Amino acid sequence: MGSPALRASRLAVYLAWTLLLMPVQAGGLLLRRPWVARFPRFYHRSCCRMLGLRVRSIGRPVTARPVLFAANHVSYLDITVFGSLLAASFIAKHEVAGWPLFGWLARLQRSVFIDRRVRSTAHQRDSIAGRLAAREALILFPEGTSGDGNRVLPFKSALFSVADHSATGPVTVQPVSIAYTKLDGMPIGRRLRPLFCWYGSMSLAPHLWRMLGMGTVEVVVEFHPPTTLADCGSRKMLARYCQERVISGVANALSGRHEPSDDAPSGPQRRPAGADARRSDGPALA
Repeated sequence: MGSPALRASRLAVYLAWTLLLMPVQAGGLLLRRPWVARFPRFYHRSCCRMLGLRVRSIGRPVTARPVLFAANHVSYLDITVFGSLLAASFIAKHEVAGWPLFGWLARLQRSVFIDRRVRSTAHQRDSIAGRLAAREALILFPEGTSGDGNRVLPFKSALFSVADHSATGPVTVQPVSIAYTKLDGMPIGRRLRPLFCWYGSMSLAPHLWRMLGMGTVEVVVEFHPPTTLADCGSRKMLARYCQERVISGVANALSGRHEPSDDAPSGPQRRPAGADARRSDGPALA
């Protein structure tokens, strides 16, 4: 399935563009230039066009800093899509740091790598706290893994501990949903969604090679009303708040309803119904 010629041309252009710009970002990081936070967005926007990703954005990302974007995760393509919309760094599992090419790109985007198998997470928590204290934007995948694109996996409340840093002041948390909805203008059903969603025991290289031969893919990203840990009262309720809105956004996108799924104003203001006034004291990044 797909065009071999399209695969080869997309791969060649992508690799050439990537290898051309990697030294630029590396030099900017070495010299501590202020544009290194924005430069990956330019890179990812170009990659979206090369790979045939047509991104449709609903709502707006908050401008408040520090901010944590909490999104569902269905594919390695999510990195390019979110990177094209947000001047932000990713919170990624530590295995990604060792991946060829993708690991290098993650480092150049100043990703924070965490090991979720380690019970003691003080160093990881401090690394993230330092980035938030510097009033930066981070992207978190609270499911802890990628899903099949048909449903949203449970959000792990422990991962939201990064939003609990009183030294940095309030950390804005904005739920974001992503869904791959159309292929060459036709709705993508359950049968075709695995062509773009990478999950379970799928091998990366064969999946990537097959995906490169597909046509133009519409990706719907919705930015939902933000909140804070203080508004929600606990990490559990914060995770629930984000998950409910992401589930709604994915369902709307897959069903073809592109209107915003929540009419709430765009500031960190609302407290979910039933939120506990106490904060959770569970493990940080378990």
